[in-house]
Formats: sequence, structure tokens, C-alpha cells
Amino acid sequence: MWKEQRGIRVTQEELLCKNACGYYGNPAWQGFCSKCWRETTRPSEAQRQDSRPKNEGTPVTFSKFEEKKNIEKGHRINTMRRLFWGNPSPPKRHGSENQSKALKAFQSLEPGDFSGFLKVLRSPPSQRMQSQCTAFLNTVQAYHHLPIQQQSDLVQHFYQSFAHHFSSLSDIQITQLMEHVEKLTMTRLHKWVFCHDSCDDEQKDLNLQRRIRSLNWVTPQMLNVPFPEKKTAVTSDPFLPAITAIIEMDAKRAPQDKLGCVSKCSQHVFQGLSSSNGEPANADDFLSGMIYVVLKANPPRLHSNMQYVIRFGLPHSLMAGESGYYFTNLSCAVAFIEKLDGPALNLSPKDFERYMLKQRAPPVGEQRLKVASVTQHLLEELKDRQEKLDKGVDFLNMQLQKWAETVHSQLDDATAQFALVQKEIQSQCSQVPLPSSHGASSQEDEKGQFVQDHPDQCAGPEDTDC
Repeated sequence: MWKEQRGIRVTQEELLCKNACGYYGNPAWQGFCSKCWRETTRPSEAQRQDSRPKNEGTPVTFSKFEEKKNIEKGHRINTMRRLFWGNPSPPKRHGSENQSKALKAFQSLEPGDFSGFLKVLRSPPSQRMQSQCTAFLNTVQAYHHLPIQQQSDLVQHFYQSFAHHFSSLSDIQITQLMEHVEKLTMTRLHKWVFCHDSCDDEQKDLNLQRRIRSLNWVTPQMLNVPFPEKKTAVTSDPFLPAITAIIEMDAKRAPQDKLGCVSKCSQHVFQGLSSSNGEPANADDFLSGMIYVVLKANPPRLHSNMQYVIRFGLPHSLMAGESGYYFTNLSCAVAFIEKLDGPALNLSPKDFERYMLKQRAPPVGEQRLKVASVTQHLLEELKDRQEKLDKGVDFLNMQLQKWAETVHSQLDDATAQFALVQKEIQSQCSQVPLPSSHGASSQEDEKGQFVQDHPDQCAGPEDTDC
């Protein structure tokens, strides 16, 4: 049955919240969305007090001590809330005018203009908002020893209260401005709340890294991940950009930036699947590709990064949209890796145990055949290149030889023409008379003409017999 399926399938219904609210669920919330998870696991304070067991056998002194401790804790939380959000007194007139000016300035910002958001927030009309942010940041830093879940609740309440400043704007503008607020807040609080001492995120990171490292023998074929054939490009892994993107998530501070890395990784997974299949990828292969990328990358502090996004990210980023879909699939991939067994890889429990204990490796023959095919393909490419190079050299030699013959023939023609011109010049120069005086030249000409005409009369005595 497993062999007939292609990849590791998760339907859309399995990705949605178990409470059927229409938002994406998450294995970290036991299949619920963040809202339903909070409502399910954190009942109201009155229900907590009613469900609290009575101290029948508990000493009176201990019950009084516990009651006093809860009262002090409540006073401290109320004090922090007053510092964050102020008293619920109605705003003054000049405050409302400043707020309207600030809203117009915020409304004129372009999407993603974080520097412009900071500039408007520091302007005088936004002084109340800036004071609220500053008070919240300073107080959380002062009370950084609180449990991580209380800090998460305080941050989420701060998001809800701060969003009321933009209630007159559209939903899209509120979402964009709250992303700026989240980036500003969590960039400052990252070192205080990330991998907090009150939770066991660090230990879970180590366990997950060991688990992924122990599964380094898993091949793409075992996960039914389509991989390039020998006719396609085999010099690089098509999922390498996705691996790089998921590793970069640990270097980001704001939850939305970490979600951006997850979205970028997922898009590269789809591109890698498309290049391997030669056709557009579908959602059935996506989860298998994401599992392969996580196993191949073994991202640093993956559990802490995911919990950081869950605790301090904006709820709408995880409950809907592309980012919520990609993050839900990443959570499913991590949950699958943590519970991975033999049947999931079409292996028997004994074989799976041998692989985990390093007593068996993937089939060597298959790897050798793959390496041999890759090497053969590379050799064929080199052979074709060498043949093309040899043909090019022969053609170049032929062209050089023809060029040399052409140059020699042109040189011979030029030499012959030069000789003819030289002879013609010499003949013309011999026919030209030499310059002399007019009388002498005429006498000499007459004498020369007479000698030529009458050679016998001009003979001297030496020519006679005497």
C-alpha cells in the first residue's frame, strides 16, 4: 500500500485546525490554531480558581503563603499592564489631532518601508505610540526573568492593544503596520526571550539535531522524493537553495524574517521538485521534499526558532496565507522526523534498527550504479568537448594554411608587378635627352646624325690602307 503512494501525503483537512475554525493548525498546538489553542489550554481566571483543588489537608500557613504570592503576582501583572497601555482614560483633543496626523503619515507609507515607519514613529504626532513602545520594551527587559509563556502573553496583548491605534485603516494596512511593530519589538527583545532559561528549548534543539544526524542514511528514494535523472544537471543538488534558506533562518531576529526564510525555502523546494520531475510540482510531493531538506540541512536551533515564531509572531502570519501554509508543513516535517519509523520508509523494523545502529548502510550497488552513471555522463560530456576542440583546431590550422598561401600569392603578384613597373620606369628614363646648351647640343645632334647617315665619309686616315 505504501509503495503505491507517491511521497508522504497530508491532505488540506489535516493541515487545518481541529476545531474547524478555518485556520491552519500546528503540531506544536496539538493540531489547533493559535487562537483555539489558547482558548483550549488557558481557561479564564475564574475557571482556574473553581477548578483548583481545595486545601483540605494542607496547612493554613501554606495556603496563606500561596494566596499572598498570587496576590503579589496579580499586582505585578497589573502594574506591568498599566505601564504598557496606560490608564483607560479618554484621550484629550490635542491627542486625537496628533493621532490623526500620525495615521495619515502611516497611511502614506509604502509596503515594506521599515525605515519610513521608524521615522514616522519618532515624529512628534506619534509620541504617544513611541512612548508606549518604549515603556513596553524597557519593562520586558526589566522583567526578563518571567516565564516564557507569560512573556509571550504580554507580547500578544501588546500587539492587540497597539493595533487599536490603526483601527480606522484598512485590514491590509493594519497588517503591514503591525509587521513593522513586530519587527521593531522583537528585534529589541530577541536576546531576552529567545531560547529562554525558563523553557527546555535548548535541550530539545540538541535532541532534534541528534535525531536528524542519526537519520543521515535516509535517501531521497526512501522518501519518494523525485531526483534528477542522468540526462539532467547532476553537478549540483536541486534542493541546495532550499537548504541554504532554511539554515539562514537562525540568523534572523524578527519572527516575520524567520517566516520569510521558511517561505523562501518552500518556494525553492517547489522549484527543485519541478526541475526534477520536468513538470509543475504538487502538494503531495512538497512535504516529502521539505522532510528531505530538513534532514539534509539539519538547521541550527530549529526547535527554538519555530517556538520563537509561535510565541512572539503575529497570529495572522501563522493562521492563514502562504506563510501559515509553509510553516504548518515545516512543523509537520519536524513531527514526522521525530516519529520516523521503518514502515514510513518502506522498511521492516529490523532493517530500520540496523540503519539506526549503523549496522547497515543503504544499498552499495545502487550508489555505485548512480556514481558510475554520473561519471559516465561526465566522461561523455568531456569526450564531446574534446572532439569539438579537435575539430576546431583542425579547422583553425586549415584556415591558417589558406591564409599563408593567399599571402604568398599576393606577395608574388606584388613582386612581379613591381618588376614590370621598374622596367617601364627605366625605359622611360632612357628615352629622355640629357640637358645641355642650345648650340652645342644642336651641333652634336647634327654631327651624330651625319655620322649615322654617312659612316664612310667620316672615317679617318686610320681606316685607309695607307
